Amino acid sequence: MPTRQLRQLASRLAGQPQACHTACAVAPILSIWVLGDGKPGHENQALGLAEALGRLRPCAMERVSLAGKRGLVRRVRAALRATVDLPKPDLLIAAGHATHPSLLWLARKHRVPAIVLMRPSLPLSWFDLCIAPAHDFGLATAPANVLTTSGALNRERPPASAARRGGLLLVGGPSATHAWDADALLDRLARICGEASSGPWLLTDSRRTPPGFLARVRQRLPAVAVFPHAETPPDWLPARLAEAADVWATEDSVSMVYEALSSGARVGLLPLPRCKPNSRVLRGLEHLVAKGWLTPFQNWSPAHGLTAPPQPLQEATRCAERVLTKFFAAGGEALAKCRVQRGDRG
Repeated sequence: MPTRQLRQLASRLAGQPQACHTACAVAPILSIWVLGDGKPGHENQALGLAEALGRLRPCAMERVSLAGKRGLVRRVRAALRATVDLPKPDLLIAAGHATHPSLLWLARKHRVPAIVLMRPSLPLSWFDLCIAPAHDFGLATAPANVLTTSGALNRERPPASAARRGGLLLVGGPSATHAWDADALLDRLARICGEASSGPWLLTDSRRTPPGFLARVRQRLPAVAVFPHAETPPDWLPARLAEAADVWATEDSVSMVYEALSSGARVGLLPLPRCKPNSRVLRGLEHLVAKGWLTPFQNWSPAHGLTAPPQPLQEATRCAERVLTKFFAAGGEALAKCRVQRGDRG
């Protein structure tokens, strides 16, 4: 982001101590601001972490939307206007490049930790903590202020009841890593719906699914209930994931794969033609296959079904625990760290 405004921001940040919790003590209720850029995938990650924190400790969450704001200065000004009457924060969370300058500005203004989700384009050292998928760093060792995860964070949680039934089919589309083969995918879906023990089957698509594919599904698989993503409310998919025993997702739909694993369902991978077979994202999925979390279609048989994951993938909860320990630990050690970060003496 080589703009004059960004250079000015960098000069303001240069030489400043890392942010810390202002009170340097455990507060009864944490005030959390979540900055969003209006993109559901990004906001889903930030809200997943904030909600996990709220399950571990009393929190008051405020959402700050920068959706539709263009340009660094306009976004920062919008963030300042939106937060002028909010209670002082203890923690800031954001995901998406459009939120980064506002996140840093607000963090330095209020002297609180700034947590960025996903690897930023700005220097990692500018943020107090970066939470990002391990595949974002490849084989390199992540810096000390980075917490790596298995996939992106999300809002999914295993249901309170262990009773689950039916199956869910999640279809993506062409992407930077995958091409599209509708005929082969339809053949695989037909075999799953015709031979698997789970049922009834529900299917939903994504914004990348080519036009006309759902019509072909309805024609060939009339018993499958089709729900176009554009016609479902935001809570439709989380509710279905909490109910389904088996979930199949095309392997390009990485976010949906990790959401399904977080829900506690058995998860299968539907292959699509790979444009980048050695991509970091695919290596992450192959690691989960090797550890028994996912069942590729080629390894599946109706007699044995999908492999149950070792446990629900609850990365948001794990990260929330680390955040509380890092920034809000009780006792003199946390106080001493805050004093060092602020440059205090004594």
